[in-house]
Amino acid sequence: MTSVVGPPSEFSRVRRLPDRADYDMATIRRILAATMIGHVGVLREGRPVVIPMLFGHVDDVLYLHGSVASQLLRAMSDGIEACFTATVIDGLVYARSAFHHSMNYRSVVIAGTATPVDGDEKIRALRAIVEHITPGRWDEARPPNDLELRQTAVLRMPIEEASAKIRAAGPADDAEDLALPIWAGQMPVTTHFTDPVDADDLVQGIDPSPAVTRLRRSGAARG
Repeated sequence: MTSVVGPPSEFSRVRRLPDRADYDMATIRRILAATMIGHVGVLREGRPVVIPMLFGHVDDVLYLHGSVASQLLRAMSDGIEACFTATVIDGLVYARSAFHHSMNYRSVVIAGTATPVDGDEKIRALRAIVEHITPGRWDEARPPNDLELRQTAVLRMPIEEASAKIRAAGPADDAEDLALPIWAGQMPVTTHFTDPVDADDLVQGIDPSPAVTRLRRSGAARG
């Protein structure tokens, strides 16, 4: 699934199975929109550190969210080169041979420099993160107060380099294995929201909000 657009540099070129690569930003944005959580990797004191993070994105900028107490976020406070990854699993692929078992997936790898944001951009970033999880929820909730803003770190990471990799196919068995009496095929994977569960301390008579109801009715969690 190679896009007509090439990699921005050799750093982001997909070398393993390059026919599955796509460097088009529209593809990368679609995968980000379909993913609820990402993983961020940096070097800290000479050692690699990777942690999961909530995120949002506006155009070609990622916003990452965490506590100011986080060692990783403190290490990034002056700006640091980082790598962000996100993956959607679309199915399990069963081949006749163990070697050719696989998954169907959509993934992105993004490189950039993460720096902290404050002021109006911090509010916009937090809104983008909340809206990424549940569109419309920001306007239903109380906005963060000054104390909460001080306790929250938000990083801005422009998408300087990015690549997507996509597998969407059945098993690729060797010709000599096709006659084996072993089932082969795919097991599609989807993620669905179930019915909302009230908080234990919710005031009686409050129904799920429109944003939550829309999300529930939408069916699949992402796609």
